[in-house]
Amino acid sequence: MKKFLTIFIVSSVFIGCKTQQSQVVKMKPLDENSYINSITASELKTHLTIVASDKMQGRETGSEGQKMAGKYLIEQYKKNGIPFPKGATSYYQPIPASYLNAKYNENLPDSENIWAFIEGSEKPEEIVVISAHYDHVGIKNGEIYNGADDDGSGTVALVEIAQAFQKAKMEGHGPKRSILILHVTGEEHGLHGSRYYSENPLFPLANTVADVNIDMIGRRDDEHKESNNYIYLIGSDYLSSDLYNICEEANTKFIHTNIDYKYNDREDKNRFYYRSDHYNFAKNGIPSVFIFNGVHADYHKPTDEVEKIEFDALAKRAQLAFAIAWDIANRPNRIVVDKDGK
Repeated sequence: MKKFLTIFIVSSVFIGCKTQQSQVVKMKPLDENSYINSITASELKTHLTIVASDKMQGRETGSEGQKMAGKYLIEQYKKNGIPFPKGATSYYQPIPASYLNAKYNENLPDSENIWAFIEGSEKPEEIVVISAHYDHVGIKNGEIYNGADDDGSGTVALVEIAQAFQKAKMEGHGPKRSILILHVTGEEHGLHGSRYYSENPLFPLANTVADVNIDMIGRRDDEHKESNNYIYLIGSDYLSSDLYNICEEANTKFIHTNIDYKYNDREDKNRFYYRSDHYNFAKNGIPSVFIFNGVHADYHKPTDEVEKIEFDALAKRAQLAFAIAWDIANRPNRIVVDKDGK
C-alpha cells in the first residue's frame, strides 16, 4: 500500500508538471505585429461585401436592413468567442423611437446600438471604447445608398479589431484594460446612438479612458490623389497630450502611414470634430481621436459602393486604430487629461 501511494504521488507530480508545461507552451511570446497583421484586407472585404450589400437596404436607422446588418455583426462576435459586455443582457443596447425623434422628429423607429466586450486582465474596470456607426441613409427615390465607406468601412474594421484583441487574449496577452466595441446607430440623423450611450453608459464615464472612433477609412479624397497611404487624425491633442503621442508612436512603430492634421485645425470650416460619434465622448471630457479618410465624390451618394473601396488602405487604417487602442489599453498608467478641449 505504501509503495502504491509513493508511485501515485510521484505520478501526480509528473502529470502536474506536464500540465504546467503545456500551459506555458500555449502562452505564445508577445508579438504585437501578429495581432496587427491579423487584420487583413481579404477579411475586411468579406465582411464589407455583406454589410454594404443591397440586401441591407442602405442600413437606415431602425430599418429591417440595418437590423439584418446588426445580426451579421453579432454572428461574427459569437463566432470569434467575443461576448456582450458584463452587466448587459444581450449584444444590443435598445434605443426607443421617442429618444431618436426627440430632437428632429424624423419618424424614426426603435433602433439599437450593438456592443461586444473583451475584459481587461489587470484593470477591467477601466474601459477603452472603439466606436463606429453602422447606420447609413437607406433608400432614396428607389436607389439604395449602401454606404460602403460611410461607415461600412469603420463597421467592418471594428469586427477585425475585436478579433485581433480576442486573438491576443487567447494567447495569454489580453489587454490590461477592457475593450468595449461599440457600433452606434443614428449617426446620420444627429449622432443619436453615441449620444444615447453617453447619457446611458453601461460603464461609468469616469472609468472610460478614451474613445477611438472610426468613420470612413476605405477611400481617398481629392487632397491625396497620388497615394492612399495617409489618414486624417482629428482631436487626438484636444484633451490629452498622451493620446496625441500614442497615435504618433503607434504609427511610427507599426504602420508607417502619413498622418494628415489638416482637419484637426480648430478653425476648420468643415467642423469634422463635431460631426462624428467621438464628439459625444469628448464633450464629456474623455480623450478621443477620430480616424477619417476625408470626403470624396461618392459621399452620401448611391455610388458609395464596395467595388470602390481600397482594401489595402482600409486594412492599414484599421491596423492603426488597433495599434492606438492597444497602447491605450496596455500602458501602465491611464492616459492623462491635461487639456481643456478648446
